[in-house]
Amino acid sequence: MSLLSADQQLTKNSYYAATAPREQRFSALGANLDCDVAVVGGGLAGLSAAIELADRGFRVVLLEAREVGWGASGRNGGQVIAGLACEQSTIERQLGEAESRKVWGMTLEALRLIGERRERFGIDCDWRPGYLSVAIGARKAGELQAWQQHMQRAYGYDTQWIAPQDLAAWIASSRFHSGVHDPLGGHLHPLKYSLGLARAAAGLGVQIHENSAVVALEPGSTVRVRTATGCVSASHVLLAGNVYLNGLAPMLERRIMPVGTYIVASQRLDPALARSLVPSQSAVCDTNFVLDYFRPTVDQRVLYGGRVSYSTATPMNLASSMQARMARTFPQLRGTKVEFAWGGFVDISMNRAPDFGRLPNTDARGSAKAHSNVYYLQGFSGHGLALTGLAGRLVAEAIAGDAERFDTFARLRHRPFPGGRFMRTPALVAGMAYYRLKDML
Repeated sequence: MSLLSADQQLTKNSYYAATAPREQRFSALGANLDCDVAVVGGGLAGLSAAIELADRGFRVVLLEAREVGWGASGRNGGQVIAGLACEQSTIERQLGEAESRKVWGMTLEALRLIGERRERFGIDCDWRPGYLSVAIGARKAGELQAWQQHMQRAYGYDTQWIAPQDLAAWIASSRFHSGVHDPLGGHLHPLKYSLGLARAAAGLGVQIHENSAVVALEPGSTVRVRTATGCVSASHVLLAGNVYLNGLAPMLERRIMPVGTYIVASQRLDPALARSLVPSQSAVCDTNFVLDYFRPTVDQRVLYGGRVSYSTATPMNLASSMQARMARTFPQLRGTKVEFAWGGFVDISMNRAPDFGRLPNTDARGSAKAHSNVYYLQGFSGHGLALTGLAGRLVAEAIAGDAERFDTFARLRHRPFPGGRFMRTPALVAGMAYYRLKDML
C-alpha cells in the first residue's frame, strides 16, 4: 500500500480534524511566480520557516501537496517536550559537550517559541503546561533518574524527581514505578496550532498554495520548483516535506523511514474522573523505546497513543487494540468507548537525531560546490512539535546570512537505513523487535 493510500485511511476519524474546522483555504498554484524563497511543505517546519523568512523581508511562496497541517504536524500526540528524540549523549559524542549544551539550549528556545507565537498571533490551541516522563519498573526508573541527574549537573536543567511513594499523586495508574515532572513542557492541539501558523504566515504576506504537489526540482542559481499547474522560481528552496517528498530528493529519503503512529480519543469522561487520571493535567510519556504517550484534553477526554507500524498498512482493529492499551494503563477506563482513532507517519532517522542540511550542489563538471541554495529539514523522529519551530528559525537565519546555528545541526552525521529501498523495512522491523524485547526485560 502506498503512503498516500494509507494516509487516506488514517485521516478518516481524527479528533483533531473534528475539532479544528478549516476556516481558511488556499488556492492551488495556477501561474508562474518569482520569489526569494520557495518552501515545499505546509507543516510546522515549513510554516515556521515561512514566518521567520517573512519577518526578515523575504518574498516567500509555500507549496503544500494537500492542505496545510495535513501530515504529522496536524495529527501528532500534541506533546511539547524539551530536547531531541535521541539521547543527549548522541549529540555529545558527535559534537562534544560544549556544542551539545548549545543544542540543548536551542531546544529550550523551541519551547519558548511556541509560547511567543501563540501570544503574538493569538493562536488558541488548547495549551496546557507540564510534562511527565514515567518509568515502568525499577530498571527503567534507574535510567530515568540517572538522566535527570546528568541533565541537572551537566546542563543546569532542573526537573522534579517523583519517587515511587509519591507517584500516585501525579498519575492514577499502578503501571508506573516513578517519574520526572518538567514544568517547561506541555501539550496542545497540533492542528489548531498549525492552522494558526498558516493564518499568521499569510498575514505576513507569504503566498500559500494548497493542493500543489511539487513534481520536479530544477537546481541552479535560480531554482525552479514545478507543480502540475505552475512553476515557482526562487533564489533559495526549503524542502520541508519529510516522508512526503515523493522522489524529489532520493538521497534524503534513504536517511529517514516513515513509521506509522496511532492515537485514539476516548468519549467524554465525567469531569471528576478525567481530572483524577492525571491531576496536574500534564502530558505523559513512558520511557520505553517503543513507548506509550497520553494526555487529557480540554473537553474531558483522554488521547492515547502507542502502536507503531513499520509498513504502510494500518493495523487491524485499531480502535479496540488501542482501547485495550489505554485500559492497561488506566483500568478505570475499561469499557470506556473510543470515539476517534487515527494516525500518521513520522520521519525517523537512524540515530533519531534531526537531519538538517543543504543538498549537494554540483557544477557542470560534477564537482561539488561549497554552498547550496536548497535546504532541507527532516528526521524529527516523533519529537518535532517544538523542534520544527526552531528548525524553521534556524534555516531562515542561514538563508539570511548567519548559518552558525543551522550548521551546528548540519554537522550531525547520518547514515542511510540498511537494506535499500525494498529491504530497509524488514531490517527495521527486526531491529525494533530487539528494542521491544529490551523494554520487557
